[in-house]
Amino acid sequence: MADYNPRNERIKKKYFHLLAEADQKSPATIDGVRKAIHRFESYTGFKDFATFHKGQAVGFKKHMAATKATQSGKPISQATVLTTVHALQEFFRWLAREPGYRARIQTADIRYLNLSRKDMSAARAPRTKKVPTIEQIRTAVSGMPANTDIECRNRALMAFTIVTGMRDSAIASLRLKHVDLDRRLVMQVPGEVKTKFSKRIETYFFPVGNDLEDLIVDWVRYLQGVKLFGHDDPVFPRTAILQDESLSFRAAGVEPKFWSTAGPIRTIFKEAFAQTGLEYFTPHTFRTTLTILGERICKTPEEFKAWSQNLGHESPLTTFTSYGQVSLHRQGDLIRNAGKSGSREDKLDRLLELVEGVVAGRLKGTSKNPCSEP
Repeated sequence: MADYNPRNERIKKKYFHLLAEADQKSPATIDGVRKAIHRFESYTGFKDFATFHKGQAVGFKKHMAATKATQSGKPISQATVLTTVHALQEFFRWLAREPGYRARIQTADIRYLNLSRKDMSAARAPRTKKVPTIEQIRTAVSGMPANTDIECRNRALMAFTIVTGMRDSAIASLRLKHVDLDRRLVMQVPGEVKTKFSKRIETYFFPVGNDLEDLIVDWVRYLQGVKLFGHDDPVFPRTAILQDESLSFRAAGVEPKFWSTAGPIRTIFKEAFAQTGLEYFTPHTFRTTLTILGERICKTPEEFKAWSQNLGHESPLTTFTSYGQVSLHRQGDLIRNAGKSGSREDKLDRLLELVEGVVAGRLKGTSKNPCSEP
């Protein structure tokens, strides 16, 4: 059986170019669309897209419901199904307007790619995140060996992630010139650092412990003073691989070159947590850890606004709601302390009121931000 259709490939290339150049979609987003379309093609046996009809749409949804994830062996999530069918809807709506397809694809048939209300609710239901505590992170870091350059780099990397809350892709592209040790400041500069949406972000070290900060300071100074790395060299350089006399490859310290992806960072995290017998937490969960810490220690709206900005969020609403909802731990705090008075709780309740005000303003179509200065 053929595993591709030449005509399909040509029209897909045109569509992906449109997404990249006209819609300014990121490579990761386009890759997700590519996977969704490939799923559909695999289901149809790579039939010409022009043969699309409602029967294929209904059958594909049933096929997706019965599909199991490769790694877990469990049915794929409703969220994955929803993302896939939405990507297909957008693709076929565009395709139905293209020459050679507009007379053959019925727009009414595309509607059959919709999910039921029940499945939509299940797909959009927020999932409880597993988030490490500061104590767990500190335990993992303290349990990491530090006898070689590679081990010291790995330990400093873990500490750096919780001290700054930076995304792994940004960390992998960070240069020494972006770290100001005197001010405990990291400057994420678009074009040099891979920030989300190419935003410029100034991040001060979060107050999670001098012990963790010291690991970062010692590592940066070691690179500059001992390894003689330059300003444009990476803060976390990749492992140097050499061939020995027996023609075997071995790790030989670090070299002033960047990782091409953030994959090695996630591998380091997995090994660090495994060494101490802890569950693996991804680098991105450290940002949620910092969000939880900020909710607990910030005493004024201004402080929380600064905390949010330090994470690279344009609005404290993004930070406070943990990407869409009141976090589970915060929900418990609010229920346990309902009706109680106290200066700390009053201030946190004020933050909740501000968030509700932002939401209400957006629903009414206003742009007023209660956290901004008058």
